[in-house]
Amino acid sequence: MIAITNSRFFRASKLIANQTVLINEGKISAFTDGTIPDGYVVYDAEQNYLVPGFIDLQIYGSSGNLFSAYPTVETLAQMDEDLIAKGTTGFLACVATNTKEIVEKSILAAKAYRPMAKAFLGLHLEGPYLNAKRRGAHVADYIKKATLTEVKELLELADGVVKMMTIAPELQDDEVIQLLLQHGVVLSIGHSDATFEQTTDAYNKGISTTTHLFNAMPSIHHREPNLPTAFFNHPKAMASIIADGNHVNFEVIKMSHKLAKDRLFLITDAVASCNIGPYQHKLVGDKFVTTDGTLSGSNITMLQAVQNCVNHCDISLSDALKMASNIPASLIDRENLNGKIEIGFEADLLILSSELNLIKVFKNS
Repeated sequence: MIAITNSRFFRASKLIANQTVLINEGKISAFTDGTIPDGYVVYDAEQNYLVPGFIDLQIYGSSGNLFSAYPTVETLAQMDEDLIAKGTTGFLACVATNTKEIVEKSILAAKAYRPMAKAFLGLHLEGPYLNAKRRGAHVADYIKKATLTEVKELLELADGVVKMMTIAPELQDDEVIQLLLQHGVVLSIGHSDATFEQTTDAYNKGISTTTHLFNAMPSIHHREPNLPTAFFNHPKAMASIIADGNHVNFEVIKMSHKLAKDRLFLITDAVASCNIGPYQHKLVGDKFVTTDGTLSGSNITMLQAVQNCVNHCDISLSDALKMASNIPASLIDRENLNGKIEIGFEADLLILSSELNLIKVFKNS
């Protein structure tokens, strides 16, 4: 049991100071401004921020290994340890458009690791059911249209470990989309050339979110409203965004947050240096590129994304923290488990300094 004293934290966007947070059996059990019960180990936060752990719904690699290049239990364990140490207490390991063999190996590794997982929450398959016109860094040879038979086989093999998929809905049959939704897979529109009408229809049929807003999709056009315009105009659709300053300019992130508010959340889309397989990433300056120079994944952590939102995008700390925790948690049906400092929530918590540097990580498991 842990008692965290002398912290500042947000509850319902209101900053609370000097209350003690009690943690029992991995969950927040109570708040007190009085005597701490016997049996608790006391951690003095020294007036720093106590915040929810970050949840990254799209990350390809961490601590040196790209998961799709090394789709093993060992890679997931390595990602677990490294990401927790950096403040990401929940993540979906992402697999880009790839061979059937790599996708199946990734699923098998995820299923084998699931009983031991700490921060690992499942897989995000970004592809292969994309639009080759908007492939970005994805390998064109592996992009294809989904078939009902193939998707049924994928779902059976996955046994629930595939939590999220990015697809181009304009190229997929409705029966495929509905099958995925019926199996609880969160669907995201991405690497898509969908029109305004096609995007809106996809949202209305149950696709709930959008992958890395502005990247691998048509730009906003004042005479031809399309995918990003449909997102902004929809009352419920959500979208992830990469706040590294390379994938999206900070001024555009600032504008997007003003328009979308609680429908916008952060991902890293981070990769790792890799010189084998179809996805080879090289770090050039502060960004990763493929062998032909195409911008690929980012080189930031979730903490850096939060810092960038606050320092460069005029987004409040409270809102930036929600973008990195509560909002992504709600998308994968963990809104009552993660992303808030509330009684009954998992005690995945961070201590951040006033400069938003990481001081301490508390993980419930």
